[in-house]
Amino acid sequence: LSWAPRPGLPPDTAAALLASGPDGEMLWLDVTHRPGQAPCVRLMARYLLPPCKQRWHTCAAFLPQEGLLLCGDRRGSLLLFPCSSSSGWAAESTSIVNGGTDPVVEDSSNELEPSCLLHKGAVPLESPLSVLFGLHGKTGVSSVTIHRGYIYSTGRDGVYRQLRLRDQQLEVLQKHRPCKGLQWIEELHFTSDGDLLVLGFHADNFVVWSSRTSANIHCIPCGGGHRSWSYCSSPLAEVFAFIKSGDVMLYHRAAEPCEQQVLLASLHGREITCVRRLGAVEVPGHATVNVFVTGSEDTTACVLVLSENSRAAVPLARLSDHISSVRTLALAMGPGEEGFGDEGLSALLFSAGGRAQIECYRLLCAGDTAAPSAVACQVMHVASHRLDKHWEHKKNRHKLVKMDPETRYMSLSVVPGTSTKQLPTSWKFLAAACSDGSVRIFGLLEAARKLVLVAESFHHQRCVLKVEAFLHRWAGGERRHLLCSAATDGSIAFWDITGPIMDAADALHQAEGEMQPLALDAPLVTVTAHSCGVNSLHIRETPEGRYLVASGSDDGSIHVCLLEVALGRGEATAGTCLQVLERVSRPCAHAAHVTGIRVLRPDLLLSASVDQRLTLWNRCPGELVPLSTTFFHVPDLAELDCWEVVEAGGELRYYCVLCGQGLEML
Repeated sequence: LSWAPRPGLPPDTAAALLASGPDGEMLWLDVTHRPGQAPCVRLMARYLLPPCKQRWHTCAAFLPQEGLLLCGDRRGSLLLFPCSSSSGWAAESTSIVNGGTDPVVEDSSNELEPSCLLHKGAVPLESPLSVLFGLHGKTGVSSVTIHRGYIYSTGRDGVYRQLRLRDQQLEVLQKHRPCKGLQWIEELHFTSDGDLLVLGFHADNFVVWSSRTSANIHCIPCGGGHRSWSYCSSPLAEVFAFIKSGDVMLYHRAAEPCEQQVLLASLHGREITCVRRLGAVEVPGHATVNVFVTGSEDTTACVLVLSENSRAAVPLARLSDHISSVRTLALAMGPGEEGFGDEGLSALLFSAGGRAQIECYRLLCAGDTAAPSAVACQVMHVASHRLDKHWEHKKNRHKLVKMDPETRYMSLSVVPGTSTKQLPTSWKFLAAACSDGSVRIFGLLEAARKLVLVAESFHHQRCVLKVEAFLHRWAGGERRHLLCSAATDGSIAFWDITGPIMDAADALHQAEGEMQPLALDAPLVTVTAHSCGVNSLHIRETPEGRYLVASGSDDGSIHVCLLEVALGRGEATAGTCLQVLERVSRPCAHAAHVTGIRVLRPDLLLSASVDQRLTLWNRCPGELVPLSTTFFHVPDLAELDCWEVVEAGGELRYYCVLCGQGLEML
């Protein structure tokens, strides 16, 4: 049995009672109560739950605008049922309040008369319109909530999910894991000041966790979740009641002024490992704000706004799908195929890191004057990939030795220009540098939410630190997809991946998204640029159609080479040929690892290092000449990102954002 508020009727006089019975049958009963009279019960609908071992519902909520009923069941599934009759909500409400002539039970002797259930065969048994089977695992769905047009579900799998309704089908946008150890989530409370409280049980304690502060507000020893309980909060007091050993216990706490003041809220719990600028959002009446995405060792990625005026970083969304650290990020700008993100700033975000895990999201950021940061961000989880996913499903894996070591993704790069007349596909491709010595190519089909490994090569035979994809256009309009990878031995390899990508697109189209990974051809050319690991890499096309490849190393050196792409001599079908026209090296450019480098113009470079110096270099024939050095305040620099802005007067300015033990914009 469970109660659900009945839309359109006062909650103190009417509610919906949902009852699960044999063979998966669930009844919707409307119960109304008037002072001095017995309750009235009316059978509204009969529903059929999907077959499973424990076939009963656990929670329910109405979506009145759509005329739908949302249920969660003991198997962890979310179910969507129709619930509006031909007469509509208003007619039903009037019939109940005015005492209609439908089968109604009026109890005058304290015993419920079963008259409304005797004729239940006349009410049709309806099946669900949409089923998300086992969404919260086998432990069941604990609650469903509707807030600002979105659906939120909680479960005893330690996760709460945000969903939306699209053409009467449930669609998962993203999932959140509040905090470590809170495996039993019971309810969500949205406060008037914009905070989201997660109510659940951690071991034998009842916990109220704040998503704003990422901390426990209350922790009350009660014996655990297997008991009846209730929680209520108001500006004056908070009350938690529960049953323990047959006794009703009451925990009461009066509101107290908070003596702790947060001077500067943290963005992440540990150091920031990567940062990417999503773009700028213009909000009427506000200054233009920059939107960034950061990844951290604390296993989360954060979408945030950094305003020059307020000098404050305001998180918009936190992504917590990774089970290990987030090492690298990549963005593919543009709206989604299903119209998600037609307005505002829209992009595909790829995040990767430890445990060979890649996650993909669709981000939409738009101006919203009602939001605290004047920007609203909507996140939709698209796909994920784990190299060792098959290992997780093996039986008795604790008795086996895992042959391959844990792989980390060190760097990601989106392959540009893959949707053309030459390659008419909706697949997007992603290159990854891996710690097991491989360079891997993945294909993403956003509409089907599939992320597939399509090609790989173990050419480097050691940890690959950086990867960068770029596009070369011939004069006749033909395109070649090229890839640059750098490893811990200081070598930089250049690949032509056009053939594997086209073969993969054909194979994926024929096999409906499943294929065995192809082998990448040998690199076109390999350059030994440094004596040790390459920590930063950037490629920029010159006006002449050549490519400047800049790299920074562990030994503090900077290397720049100029490449020219040509056809193989003698045969037009021989493929691509790369020629190194010029090489410039600057040993000891910095006193520590060079972890960020950007080619701003063909004659201008920017480098950043763990020595906390940001240096501009003038590229002259045969040498790099330092122009200026700026000290920044972020220790243990991990990465930088740059962009250019044309000011109102036509002046061109370069901006950069640095991350490490903090975040700084210059």
